[in-house]
Amino acid sequence: MPSAATARNRFARGLFAPLGRRYDRAAAALSFGQDPRWRRFLVSRVPAGPGDTVLDVATGTCAVAIELVRAYGCRVVGADQSPEMLAAGRERLAQTGVAGRVELVEARAEELSFEDASFDHLTFTYLLRYVEDPGATMRELARVVRPRGTVAMLEFAVPPGALPRAVWELYVRAGLPVAGLAFGREWWSVGRFLRGSIARFYEHHPLPALLDLWDAAGLEEVQAKRLSLGGGVVVWGKRR
Repeated sequence: MPSAATARNRFARGLFAPLGRRYDRAAAALSFGQDPRWRRFLVSRVPAGPGDTVLDVATGTCAVAIELVRAYGCRVVGADQSPEMLAAGRERLAQTGVAGRVELVEARAEELSFEDASFDHLTFTYLLRYVEDPGATMRELARVVRPRGTVAMLEFAVPPGALPRAVWELYVRAGLPVAGLAFGREWWSVGRFLRGSIARFYEHHPLPALLDLWDAAGLEEVQAKRLSLGGGVVVWGKRR
């Protein structure tokens, strides 16, 4: 029997439930256009073919799922714990012409209802900060990917250099919450949350420690690339 949602699960669902229809536009604007670019780079790390099936976890409004289909002609299963975000994803899919190649399912990343090695590849975005045990979640994600299949992740990061970090600190502490108000009070709340969430996660899971989680989950040939002066990071590797 599936386990109950954790406090982190419930918080994430409540935080993002009102954001669906404006999520993509707001995310692009608040990241100065970087979020769509990061997602495209994430997709470029996945060597999918037309006959492959990719699981996109934390699919949200299906931005990565749509990009995968357009890039490779593959089939995508998009999984998300939020029915509100999935509803927004269905609306977006209906406008793209690729809806027939994307299946959406409500599921938690910590406990996926798929058999071992069910998928050729797997992607996920902005996920590990919202789970209780990132290591256990990585093992669960790797479990459903076939051997030598690719797992790829996009996440926010903290820039390593002194000057980029100072600019980042100023924006996430002051600029991001205020800018979010342009999209509604709920985005102001998201901005306030992100400024602490990103820093806390990377305090406990700096990039070397994060890569260790991937290794412990059974992933090899793991690589990482910092993007936009280190404000984002894409990690990818293959299942042993």
